[in-house]
Amino acid sequence: MTWDSIWINANLATMVAGGEKYGACRKAAIGVERGRIAWAGLLDDLPEKPDALATEVHDVGGAWITPGLIDCHTHIVYGGSRAHEFEMRLDGATYEEIARAGGGIVSTVRATRETNETEIAARSLARLKTLIAEGVTTIEIKSGYGLDVDTEIKQLRVARAIAEQAGVNLRTTFLGAHALPPEYAGEPDKYIAFVCDEALPAVAAAGLADAVDAFCETIGFNAAQTERIFAAARNHDLPVKLHADQLSDGGGAALAAKYSALSADHLEYTSKAGAAAMAQSGTVAVILPGAFYFLGETQPPPVEAFRKHGVLIAIATDCNPGSSPVLSLLLMLNMACTLFRLTTEEALAGVTRNAARALGMGDTHGTLEVGKAADLAIWDIAEPADLSYAIGGNPCVGIVQGGRIRDKA
Repeated sequence: MTWDSIWINANLATMVAGGEKYGACRKAAIGVERGRIAWAGLLDDLPEKPDALATEVHDVGGAWITPGLIDCHTHIVYGGSRAHEFEMRLDGATYEEIARAGGGIVSTVRATRETNETEIAARSLARLKTLIAEGVTTIEIKSGYGLDVDTEIKQLRVARAIAEQAGVNLRTTFLGAHALPPEYAGEPDKYIAFVCDEALPAVAAAGLADAVDAFCETIGFNAAQTERIFAAARNHDLPVKLHADQLSDGGGAALAAKYSALSADHLEYTSKAGAAAMAQSGTVAVILPGAFYFLGETQPPPVEAFRKHGVLIAIATDCNPGSSPVLSLLLMLNMACTLFRLTTEEALAGVTRNAARALGMGDTHGTLEVGKAADLAIWDIAEPADLSYAIGGNPCVGIVQGGRIRDKA
C-alpha cells in the first residue's frame, strides 16, 4: 500500500452528517491517492507508519483540515463598477428604483458588452484569486451580464478560462433571463423567446453551461416566463437553479421545486409552503447574507421553516457588482450566523457539504470521505467555530486541490 501523500497530526472536520459535531476527528490523518481521499481517520489507527504508507508525509502540527470551501453562487465575471449606485442608495434610492431608472443589472450589461474579453478575464481572475486565498476550491460562476448571444458566451468562456488558469473546480450557469435588455424594452415575452430559441441553444451547443438559472422577481421575470426557461433547459438536458423570492413572495421556491431545481437562492420572502415544496424535491436553499446586508434588507430567509422541513441550507457570496460586492466567503459564514441565526456547524456545512449538493456535486465533493475529491483547506484555528466567529482575518494556511498542494495566490 503506497499513497501519493498523507497529512498527519491533523484535526479533521469531515463534515459527514450524523455523528460528531462537524464530523470531527481529532489527532487524525488523511491519505490521498490519485487526487482522491484514500483514508481518513485517527492517526493511531493507521495500518502502518506514515512514511511506509505514502510517498510524501505532511505534518500539520494540530491544524484543522476541512473540505475545500465551495462558493455555490457567484457572478464574478463582469465589466465595470456600480460604486455610484451604492452612493445613490446611501442618498435614499432603493434597489428597485435604481433598476427601473436604467441602472442595476442593465448598467453592468452595458459595461460588460463594451469591455474586451482580455480585460474582463484579468479583473475576474483577480476576484477569483481573492476567494481562493480563503480556502475556496470549487466555485459556480453565472453569466447574465450579456443578455445577447455573443456576450453571454464571452462571459462563460472567460469563466472557464480563469478557472482553468487558477486551477479550481468550476460549474458554469447560464443566466440569460437575468434582466430585460434595452433592445427588448417593454417586450419581456419576446426576450424570453429569444433566450429559449437562440441564446440557450447556442450556449448548449458550445458546451459552456452546466446549469440554467433565471431571476424570478417583480423586477425580473414572472413565473410563466421562468417556466418557459426551465422547459427549454430540460430540452437541453441541463439542470436548473432559480433566483427566487428575494424581494417578494412570488412563489419562486415552489416553482423551483416543481422542476426539481438544484437550488433556489436568496429566499427572503419564501413561504412555509415553498419551504415544504423544496424539501419534497430535494432543492437546496442557498442563502446570500451579503446581498441581504448590502441592500439593507430587513426580512431574513425562513431558516426555521427550512430546518423544520429538512431543507438543506447552503451559503454563498453572491459576488456581483450591484447587490453583493463580496470577496470573502468566510465573512458570509459570520453573517449567516449573526444575521440569519445559523449555528456555526450549519454555516460550515453551508459552504461544504450542502454547497456541493447545490451544484450537483454531492457525490464527489463537500466532505472528507474515502473516494471523494482530495480538495482540502488547512486552517490555523483552535476549533471549527473560529471560521464563523472571526471577522477580517484569514486563518487558511494551506490548500490541497485534487491531492496537490497549491499556492493560495
